[in-house]
Amino acid sequence: MRLLITGGAGFIGSAFVRLAVNNGLDIAVVDSLTYAGDLERLNEVFEKIRFYSIDITNEQVLEEVFVKERPQVIIHFAAETHVDRSIIAPKDFVLSNVIGTTNLLGLSVKYTVQRFIHISTDEVYGELPQDKTKKFKETDSLLPNSPYSASKASADMFVRAFYRTYGFPAVIVRPSNNYGPWQYPEKLIPLTIAKVLLNEKMPVYGKGENIRTWLFVEDCAEAIFRVLEKGQAGEIYNIGSNEEKANIEVVKCILNIMGKDESLIEFVADRPGHDFRYAVDTAKIKEKTGWKPKVSFEEGLEKTIKWYVDKKEWLLKKKEQVEDFVRLLKYNYENARK
Repeated sequence: MRLLITGGAGFIGSAFVRLAVNNGLDIAVVDSLTYAGDLERLNEVFEKIRFYSIDITNEQVLEEVFVKERPQVIIHFAAETHVDRSIIAPKDFVLSNVIGTTNLLGLSVKYTVQRFIHISTDEVYGELPQDKTKKFKETDSLLPNSPYSASKASADMFVRAFYRTYGFPAVIVRPSNNYGPWQYPEKLIPLTIAKVLLNEKMPVYGKGENIRTWLFVEDCAEAIFRVLEKGQAGEIYNIGSNEEKANIEVVKCILNIMGKDESLIEFVADRPGHDFRYAVDTAKIKEKTGWKPKVSFEEGLEKTIKWYVDKKEWLLKKKEQVEDFVRLLKYNYENARK
């Protein structure tokens, strides 16, 4: 089975590449190596894959890869993913997440790809109230609230349209918030760890009450692998855990594990359109594929912190790349509030 994995040098994509290679699959990877892409993530398997440094928005160059590789399966991770960045530059998200996805879909139809797995997000559903009794089901309507989630919802609709119009064998998966080794430190957990290592203040939006479902990245990769094996064309599968935590709770857990007090927490003005809570019902993927998460939040967080402490040089180098953007973001938010 020949797989073409887009965004394979990204955080979740690289975890899947490592898993797929270790399971003996024939892998080619496409990644444009933007700020959040890093070939270091693939060091342990790089000699066993074929890598193409191209942008999926360049259809002509992308087609050359299809002609050369003749992939049977596409696993589509490539995307702009950070909500804060989407608020500043929404067109970048349309280009990558919508145009890039339609390029892949069109070429997949043209070259008779046998399976297309589109990696979406739970954010396409919108937000939930604080009451933890409700969770999003795959049949729920999409009500995205950020430019990022709107671009992903648009991509989902194109995937569905290609399935319906062309009989194209596509599957959509919608994971909850991932965390773990190799995550770029613009996200909450690695950024908090970096701030603690430098004894810097950790900015927390609002009162930190926004709730997310936290899923260890290796569990997510395993779920996608199960969907590859057992998922049905035209279906949608939520991927998540029962580990719902408020952002402030996550930050305090990190501080506790790293032996720091809460004086490092700095509450800042909330970001525009900040969804309050995400949670997904995972009964379908469990029933249809037998998957369930293995790593608890406490275990996963300890593993993650240890990894970043051991990889401190990598983490802090990446954090420096985030700083200019953070300053730009703060400037834009302050002007927007005025």
